[in-house]
Amino acid sequence: MGSTLGNSLKTSLFGESHGEAVGTVIDGFPAGIKVDETFIDAEMARRAPGGNFATPRKEKDAYRILSGVLNGITTGAPICCIIENTNQRSSDYQTLLSMPRPSHADFTGALRYNGFNDQRGGGHFSGRLTAPLVFAGSLCKLYLAQKGIHIGAHLKSVGTIQDDSFNEGQLNPELFKHLAKKELAFLRNDSEEKAKSEIQNRQSEGDSVGGVVECATIGVRAGLGNPFFETVESKIAAIIFAIPGVKGVEFGEGFSIAQMLGSTANDVFCLKDNQVYPETNKNGGCLGGITTGAPIIFRAAFKPTASIEKSQFTLNVTTGYKEELKVEGRHDPCIAVRAVPVVEAACAIVITDMILEGAGYDRS
Repeated sequence: MGSTLGNSLKTSLFGESHGEAVGTVIDGFPAGIKVDETFIDAEMARRAPGGNFATPRKEKDAYRILSGVLNGITTGAPICCIIENTNQRSSDYQTLLSMPRPSHADFTGALRYNGFNDQRGGGHFSGRLTAPLVFAGSLCKLYLAQKGIHIGAHLKSVGTIQDDSFNEGQLNPELFKHLAKKELAFLRNDSEEKAKSEIQNRQSEGDSVGGVVECATIGVRAGLGNPFFETVESKIAAIIFAIPGVKGVEFGEGFSIAQMLGSTANDVFCLKDNQVYPETNKNGGCLGGITTGAPIIFRAAFKPTASIEKSQFTLNVTTGYKEELKVEGRHDPCIAVRAVPVVEAACAIVITDMILEGAGYDRS
């Protein structure tokens, strides 16, 4: 499996949804960084299951650091962290051996691994693996904060309910902290209330709803990125697409830029604090795959949760006939809600890797 990502910072994920534990190994993380457990606990709680708009599966997401940290400070050695699974109900997934869930990895996983994959709760394909991803991203956020780099995200939409886009002039760490404390991370309170109703209505129907997460990174200097194949966008997109349920990623104006003229889509340069800087940011903080110094802004589209209570028909691969399937288990009515901190964490991992790699070729 391709469960390791990064060049200077190598982040690996391991475990399955209903195995004994999930976890991460982070190799190349800088020494001397204080591990703020209060901050990490808060980040893990944002992603953790439970609550009004998430799966009722109760997991505390209590992490245990096995190596790479001494007296609360990173040592430079590989950091290994495990998060034990304590609330599995594997019997809910027995039927799926012969009846793969529509739009889920049950079929493709079994095909790829000749039926030996762990299908319980989605196994290694499960969103449960985003717990150690958030842990790794939390450490990276602590490192980046020391360099004046901050990352925040919000729900741009849930179903048809839309939120405002980030206003670049108002991006700051305090806004990100405010969003991190909200039950649904919307900028507009009226959109948040509408989204709550939308999720609850779909859930009562045994259905699910999708959403879009918008993420911004501020404080990244200009000049990071490795064209052709390791551009800022391609590295961020790669890790974002690895998050279960992501079906689309766009930077800056994204797909709508194709409807513009060059004269309106271009980011004209100016001097700001004696630095060359784009007056606008329609390209999302990246040109030629290299950071411009403007905020890096992108959006990730999450599909509706594939596992829904509403009955569906699917193929029984044992009998060869379509049969009615009622998915058991506990699932999120909208995975985008808990994905907000996951998107932030994934972005933080890539930015940290880029910063560390940039230290090797930076001549300044």
